[in-house]
Amino acid sequence: MSTIPTIDMVKTGQNIIRLRKEKGLTVKELQTAFGFETPQAIYKWQHGTALPSVDNLVILAALLEVQVDEILVVSQVG
Repeated sequence: MSTIPTIDMVKTGQNIIRLRKEKGLTVKELQTAFGFETPQAIYKWQHGTALPSVDNLVILAALLEVQVDEILVVSQVG
């Protein structure tokens, strides 16, 4: 049986925090860049309770100056 790749939401969140800090960006700056009313979505991404939509993932990658696959942490299940 083949293994199925899944996104590790917690590790992806930790990755978003690390990449954001490496770029010197604050949560508030990301909130402003996305045009969000509140920072809750970004905190959910960082805590691993939600993932960015595909559109937001592409924008996040551009803001962090990385490829999308550098944000997502994929683990193999199976």
